[in-house]
Amino acid sequence: MTVPLPLEERLDSVETLERHLARLLEIDPRLHPVAETAGAFPLRINPPGFAGMAKIIIGQQVSVASARAIWSRFELVPGALEASSYAALSEQDIEGVGLSGFKKRTIRAIAEAVAAGDLDFERLPSLSADEAVAELTRHKGIGPWTAEVYLMFCAAHPDVFPAGDLALQKAVGQGLGLAERPPARQLVEIARAWAPHRATAALLFWRYFAVMRDREGILL
Repeated sequence: MTVPLPLEERLDSVETLERHLARLLEIDPRLHPVAETAGAFPLRINPPGFAGMAKIIIGQQVSVASARAIWSRFELVPGALEASSYAALSEQDIEGVGLSGFKKRTIRAIAEAVAAGDLDFERLPSLSADEAVAELTRHKGIGPWTAEVYLMFCAAHPDVFPAGDLALQKAVGQGLGLAERPPARQLVEIARAWAPHRATAALLFWRYFAVMRDREGILL
């Protein structure tokens, strides 16, 4: 079980990202060529809580453009951004937003859990990554990838690595010169070497993936 880092180590500023990247490169010098190829990469932070989780769920398995369009309609629905008010909305209230049936059910279940006090997003930063993922995934519709992405981008957790992400699997395989793309279970083990800065490693490899895809198409 990983131990929560102090609040000042949360990955919520450019200065922290730069400091964590420097430490990461000290931990694993193999990542220097990856960092040189990737160049600078941004720190993306979404609002924490119910709205942040809803935005992540909306973005699953759709293009970036589709996710933005659906979210722009979702956030305009009165009461959609607060768990208690969303739980009171009817199906007709969110008709036309563009949510699949699964996403509707998942977002509603999360809203009801928050409203009932069964899910406390404010508590998550005080937990270790393992504990926080376990807390989130006990709710129907939230899988490991969704939980880990929420922790990275909404809770600013510095030591999370979404090993089930296909782009990360391809990028790590290419960046480390592996013979094959590592599956999720193997990637979990590889990423252990990057603790306690696994979130920075994930950001680095996502950027590396984008650069290599645009440059040579070798990761497609």
